[in-house]
Amino acid sequence: MEEKIIDENKQGEALVLEATNGNTRKLFIESYGCQMNFSDSEIVASILAKQGYNTTKILEEADLVLVNTCSIRDKAEQTVRKRLEKYNAVKRTNPKMKVGVLGCMAERLKSKFLEEEKIVDMVVGPDAYKDLPNLLEEVEAGRDAVNVILSKEETYGDIAPVRLGGYGVTAFVSITRGCDNMCTFCVVPFTRGRERSRDPQSILTEVNDLAEKGYMEITLLGQNVDSYLWYGGGLKKDFKNASEIQKATATNFAQLLDMVATAQPHMRIRFSTSNPQDMTEDVLHSMAKHKNICNYIHLPVQSGSTRILKEMNRQHTREEYIALINKIWEIIPDCAISQDIITGFPTETEQDHRETLSLMEYVKYDFGFMFMYSERPGTTAARKLEDDIPLDVKKRRLTEIVDLQLMHSAYRTKKFVGKTLEVLIEKESKKSDQHWSGRTQYNTVAVFPKENYKVGDLVMVKVEDCTSATLLGVAVDYAE
Repeated sequence: MEEKIIDENKQGEALVLEATNGNTRKLFIESYGCQMNFSDSEIVASILAKQGYNTTKILEEADLVLVNTCSIRDKAEQTVRKRLEKYNAVKRTNPKMKVGVLGCMAERLKSKFLEEEKIVDMVVGPDAYKDLPNLLEEVEAGRDAVNVILSKEETYGDIAPVRLGGYGVTAFVSITRGCDNMCTFCVVPFTRGRERSRDPQSILTEVNDLAEKGYMEITLLGQNVDSYLWYGGGLKKDFKNASEIQKATATNFAQLLDMVATAQPHMRIRFSTSNPQDMTEDVLHSMAKHKNICNYIHLPVQSGSTRILKEMNRQHTREEYIALINKIWEIIPDCAISQDIITGFPTETEQDHRETLSLMEYVKYDFGFMFMYSERPGTTAARKLEDDIPLDVKKRRLTEIVDLQLMHSAYRTKKFVGKTLEVLIEKESKKSDQHWSGRTQYNTVAVFPKENYKVGDLVMVKVEDCTSATLLGVAVDYAE
């Protein structure tokens, strides 16, 4: 499957994590797919640190190799299989090295990994990471180890993640796990289980700890953050039958945003991912109320055709999505918006495709994640809908969508030229060791000369020029 991403942050790339804490055994861990997988890898590193492992970037010296996998698209699975071939080559020279597969792909394929991929010693699903010590004992005793049982309660809220990414500046904070939305194309409900929310006090504790350690920005994570609802634990409760006390004491996502932003007013707050059917107006008002909540929303639409949205079992129509966009612009006029779009879904006609293009023309997204449909085994679409769109048609439609998004990205980025924006320095620019790279509150990447600034500084940057996705500027001492 072909995949197109228009985003300077390159979220689809593998992240090799490293930390040192004095342990003697070495863990090499790679993550693929969504931000939740990268966050989960930090949880895994924390659990294994107590088992004597510190992480390394050098594959050849690892005692344990783990790959945290994604099943949302076929391309991600093929990438993992290629990595397993690489591990196999290394393992021939280091037979004591153990290899495990984590995450969604592990849950979906289960024991097939142990049968087909002879290199794999351990298969662990997203809800089973606390069982890693027991599974490692099985592996060290010469036995294969599998645990892919889905949980209705596990949120890992009691584990302090080992912060392995973000350059000590940005961090992920998981607030929900699983998903109850049965989109016909998606495997997430089958690989990550039912939706459950994390105790807000444990979230606040983690955020406050990050602030004390000097982190400047957090992203609240979930498959569907807007459906966050804490009433006391576990799965979301049916409030039709709940007591008034339970209703009164529940915490929803808008309230959680307000709590976090109030607790740390000098820390930037982001969140991802939102589902159009669950985003409510009070979330937008929480964003508008707090200057430290970034004016950026990732709002997947998937298709601009109401007919296709119904086939996808998305719980919004084209008209409802546009109404939500209008409400966002009414409450937060300068809010940046990004999208997910799938083209070539079964039965998609040229008219459906044109409706997607016309929706893009209406919104003019800042950037997007665009994919050709690939059938995922076990989903409703795979069981009930024929993958009937020819590959050449999918490719042509994807090209048209990507080309239009490139034009819109350039349009949005050019609007910042001449303005002065606050930029959080995250790292050195990939293209020049004389420049810093950071993001504005609108999630746009900005590059500017280093001067005497350092990673973690908030700098006012005068935008002088831009590419289609990156702002180019110079630091100034004041906001214009």
